[in-house]
Amino acid sequence: MSATFNIPDYSTIRLEQKGEHTLLATLNRPEALNAITTQMGHDLLDLWTRLTVAPANIRCVVLTGAGVRAFCAGGDLKERNGMSNQAWQMQHELFERGFMALIECVVPVIAAVNGHAYGGGCETALGCDFIFTVKDARFALSETRLGIMPGGAGTQTLARAIGERRAKQMIYSAQPIDAAKAYDWGLVNQVFETREELLAGALALADTIAGNGPLSIRQAKKSIHYGLQTDILTGYRFEIEAYNRLVTTEDRVEGVRAFNEKRKPVFQAR
Repeated sequence: MSATFNIPDYSTIRLEQKGEHTLLATLNRPEALNAITTQMGHDLLDLWTRLTVAPANIRCVVLTGAGVRAFCAGGDLKERNGMSNQAWQMQHELFERGFMALIECVVPVIAAVNGHAYGGGCETALGCDFIFTVKDARFALSETRLGIMPGGAGTQTLARAIGERRAKQMIYSAQPIDAAKAYDWGLVNQVFETREELLAGALALADTIAGNGPLSIRQAKKSIHYGLQTDILTGYRFEIEAYNRLVTTEDRVEGVRAFNEKRKPVFQAR
């Protein structure tokens, strides 16, 4: 059996293990709409790094926000008020590393958007593998209203999710779109009526994902992520390299054996 993930004690993120292989991570600053402070930046970077370096028994993460108003309102502008240019850039370097660590995290991350996702909050959701949302949530990359622009990979992830022209519309106008339009445009995968249904749906799918081969999921994630950055034949070559790494694993042997024995496989991530 794999080792048990040592759940850190963060001041801005609440972590709970759900079942044997799923981690529920909740951005926990509801009084500030879960806005990202410097401390939350440190906590997020540490979490995604830990899950990449030593995920142990964790095979899927559900990321949500505390409270009912917001998933995440983006960078905390109260903390940033009066911040020097140097301090701003140092903080943003921290945030940049966190966004990259999220995008490259080997463990699948499902965003369960329980409320509005603006600015860096929307970029955080976009950095996850896919997005579930409650119906009254709204999404925006609103940075141009502040004289800046998206800096959490939003110009890249949004355009890949909804296309260049729609991404330009959202970023240039800084106007939010509702959950229905986000679904229609391909920004989110599924819309739920209530927050309870949202969390239950995200956790149920996380449990399904966690029941599949963890090494298979990691290799497929890398193949999709990096393959999209290149032409289809180069991407396919990357896919085959990823595929061949699975052939010699114990999990591959167990998966085929379980199929033939008509039972559920017991994967060990080996």
